[in-house]
Amino acid sequence: MKFLKFLFVGIIFGIILVKSEAVSWYRIYEMFRFQSFHMYGIIGTAIGAGIVFLQLSKKGIIKNSKGEKIFVPKKDKGLPRYIIGGTIFGLGWALVGACPGPMYILLGTGVYSMLIVIAAALVGTFIYGVLKDKLPH
Repeated sequence: MKFLKFLFVGIIFGIILVKSEAVSWYRIYEMFRFQSFHMYGIIGTAIGAGIVFLQLSKKGIIKNSKGEKIFVPKKDKGLPRYIIGGTIFGLGWALVGACPGPMYILLGTGVYSMLIVIAAALVGTFIYGVLKDKLPH
């Protein structure tokens, strides 16, 4: 019962992504071929909203669910890991036609082939967990 509100927000978010066609393989294909602004507009809006909310949380205007100030730890600088990780993420996104969040939304809309993608993502996450200490961070 405690987590029901998160399920509700997730369902609403999924409906919004489906209605805005953000989970459409065709829209993602258009984006990677630079044929349409649709997905860039959605991603740009998300980045803009993220910047605004992060700044509001840094000033203490937005607090967490316990009423405490949100703390965002500093990340280490490291351009190669972002380039390599971003390239792998982008290639996976381009091959599958979905980033990790919409995989579950697509499964919920009846695209059952996403079960293979979700299973592969879980195996990849497990492999990363096993190899994490051996990888350069």
